[in-house]
Amino acid sequence: MSSSADKCPVDHSAPSASSSSASADKCPVDHTQRSSWASILSRQSQDGHGAAEYPDTPLPPTNLPLDRETSSIPRPDGSKWVYPSQAQFYAAMARKNHNPQEVDMKVVVPIHNAVNERAWMEIMKWETGQGGEKCGGVKLVSFKGRPNDMSPRARWYSLLGFSPPFDRHDWVVDRCGTRMRYVIDFYSGHTGGPASKNLSFYLDVRPALDSWEGVRLRSERFLRQAFGRFWGQPSAQESAHSRS
Repeated sequence: MSSSADKCPVDHSAPSASSSSASADKCPVDHTQRSSWASILSRQSQDGHGAAEYPDTPLPPTNLPLDRETSSIPRPDGSKWVYPSQAQFYAAMARKNHNPQEVDMKVVVPIHNAVNERAWMEIMKWETGQGGEKCGGVKLVSFKGRPNDMSPRARWYSLLGFSPPFDRHDWVVDRCGTRMRYVIDFYSGHTGGPASKNLSFYLDVRPALDSWEGVRLRSERFLRQAFGRFWGQPSAQESAHSRS
């Protein structure tokens, strides 16, 4: 049997299985929800320069690369999660009738990978100093895409007039036997200038409030931020992540 690093991170022939072994072969994103990412990219691709569409078949164009990028995100078995190739990404979208465009794959796949790397970096900000280094570091155990389940905070922001997130993930990490669920809301925007050249993303990452550990982490950060602002000396971590 080939090693897990050689496997596709998605079961492209069936819905995701409930077993942990099936989960371990995926990459840290729910690829059944790739339409969320495709909708973001479609705002950038209105000129359609030679965009090839294959709405009736899941087979990707033969010239799409098959090489895959290894993430920096550790798995419980000590290896790293592996992102899908452009061909795999295309095939998964085509199978769900999302009308993928070949020319978009070279853009959307690197964006997908970079945003998930950023999500892990934000999780590690929360995990810094919590003892994960004592057992070899924090590991990503499982994840789930929930684009149709708006988190309470995202709903509150929407009521205040902010645009809703285009996607949501729940990631579960293991810290020396302690399981923590993190909620990640993905927002898109622009940094100014031509829209097609300045797409940006904001990630709102925080522990879920479904455990005492999550409540503790959220409370400690709130108090550090509150007292830091009171004394006029917010830490660099809170300054970089003031909305999480």
